[in-house]
Amino acid sequence: MIEILSTSSLNTIQDFGRPHTLHMGVSCGGGMDRLALAHANILLGNPRDAAALEIAFFPFRARFIERTAFSLTGAFCAAQLDERPLPANWAMTAEAGQVLTIPAPQQGAWAYLGVRGGIDVPVVLGARGTDLKGGFGGLNGRAPEKGQRLAQRQSQAALPGQNGFGLVDAAALPPPDGAVLRVLPAAEHEIFTDSARKALYEMAWCVTPRASRTGFRMSGDVALSLSRPLTLMSHGIVPGTVQVPPDGAPIIQMADANTCGGYPKIATVIETDLRLLAQTPVGGRVRFEPINEADAIAALREEAGTIDRLQAHVSRLRAGLLG
Repeated sequence: MIEILSTSSLNTIQDFGRPHTLHMGVSCGGGMDRLALAHANILLGNPRDAAALEIAFFPFRARFIERTAFSLTGAFCAAQLDERPLPANWAMTAEAGQVLTIPAPQQGAWAYLGVRGGIDVPVVLGARGTDLKGGFGGLNGRAPEKGQRLAQRQSQAALPGQNGFGLVDAAALPPPDGAVLRVLPAAEHEIFTDSARKALYEMAWCVTPRASRTGFRMSGDVALSLSRPLTLMSHGIVPGTVQVPPDGAPIIQMADANTCGGYPKIATVIETDLRLLAQTPVGGRVRFEPINEADAIAALREEAGTIDRLQAHVSRLRAGLLG
């Protein structure tokens, strides 16, 4: 069990979300960086999709009420357990009364605090994650508050000890010069002007302060324009969809993406790369690289294989250290 000492309404309990509920008008939700979330759980011997605390507003502080294991992945934040610095992508055991402090990230934007067994909140529509727009999941659809205590689910996984262990570059963060996001052409791609399509792929795009779990508004040197007037009825969209409103500044749908919208769609960021955009802070820049469907599927398979190999490696590591 942990007690929240300082937090924000932006810090929520998340798992892998509810992609199966899109047909009901419910957002996919889930972690903004699902790979980092999976790593947080793998380090603890949890199911990959166990509920953890997603931290987007800093500093965050929590006290461990009882001896337990925890992990910290995602953004690099130079966290401390009491006065002890913690490495990135690390799992260890905290004693009762110790305080974890997570300052603002030095790299990345979203950090994940996992606990042994996962955070114990009810399953709603097949998941435990918080849906802030819908007002359900997590802690009745809201973020944990200062003074609140979060319980853990039971686990048979061994505690990793006070020194702990971790992984180097387990979930790569965007490089200082910006991430390259692979994209597929969307339904209205060919209706944009040649210059708009060229600009999309050749220039850098900046993450503006209008960035949230729902979507990231981007800015660039030019506005993306259509070759002819176009009126669309509202229709289904998914995380990764790159919409272009009338002002020509693209909006990229994120984890809590709206389930429908009427803006023209120029591209779709592939699922494996959306986390790189999420970990790009406000003011950071990204570039888009066009790929085909076969390459997108190959990227999904490669990531799945990497996670499988990582889990096998951690299992061997845990057996060697804890056996």
